[in-house]
Amino acid sequence: MTTPSCSLCAGPAVYLDRVTGEHLCGVHLAARVEEVFRSTFRGPGGLSANERVAVAFSGGKDSSVLLHLLATVAAPELGLSLVALTIDEGIDRYREETVRAARALAARLGVEHRIVGFGDACGASLDDLVAGRAARACTICGILRRRLLQQAARDLGADRLATGHCLDDEAESIVMNWLRGDLYRSAGVRPAGGAGMVPRTKPLARLLEKEVVLYGILHDLAPTLPECPYARHALRSGVRGMVHRAEHRWPGTMARVVAGQVALENRLRGQLPPARFTTCPACGEPVLGESCRACALLGRALENH
Repeated sequence: MTTPSCSLCAGPAVYLDRVTGEHLCGVHLAARVEEVFRSTFRGPGGLSANERVAVAFSGGKDSSVLLHLLATVAAPELGLSLVALTIDEGIDRYREETVRAARALAARLGVEHRIVGFGDACGASLDDLVAGRAARACTICGILRRRLLQQAARDLGADRLATGHCLDDEAESIVMNWLRGDLYRSAGVRPAGGAGMVPRTKPLARLLEKEVVLYGILHDLAPTLPECPYARHALRSGVRGMVHRAEHRWPGTMARVVAGQVALENRLRGQLPPARFTTCPACGEPVLGESCRACALLGRALENH
């Protein structure tokens, strides 16, 4: 079968935009990814000149592309100082390989790299915390990992915490909120602010995962790594399949889901009270509401450990 030509040059295409019908070669796909990335980090909620940016860096494909783009595109243009943060949850036969990949890429890019382990920070590895209760692993891991990223970013003096969420992740999260009946998150209610919280930014949020992955392959940023053994238990795993099937059948579905969420948030802005941070009396961290989910989950997990 003949390889299609790039719609912008005579080169062989490596990517088909199923919304526009446009074929792109490797050079023009990379240029598009960098253009979208640049417009995102320079837009609302993006980055400012001379900021110190902590990067949530698992060593996987999305976070590897994020770190590469921040180091090679954003940092030179804005004078950013970067520090990559890897959370080692202590997942046997999984985390060892991803931590090795993370170390190698951070060194290759010349980016400061810090690793925070569940064992040191939480008193036990994730494997130990969820022993016999694998179905709870993703909930416990997600809450504790977000807490550790915030703590580390704050302790390192970061102005922003950048995460590698792409368009797929954003659409999946929106659908998950619908399925959970989470009114506040579905309505886009955001915290009004709180001392000690490092603002998050998502520079890949307008890019499809397949665009990010292809960019990673083209730049040798897509290591072959094992899948987390707990991922199959997560609600997100089922939602991901549903959203991707819809995207395949009706190209542009994910972008429309996100656009619809933005329109809903704009329509409801000011009609619901903002969520506000309080301080957890146990750990002193800023939390939403009166209870600290991280402390509660960790306490129960350690009791059962």
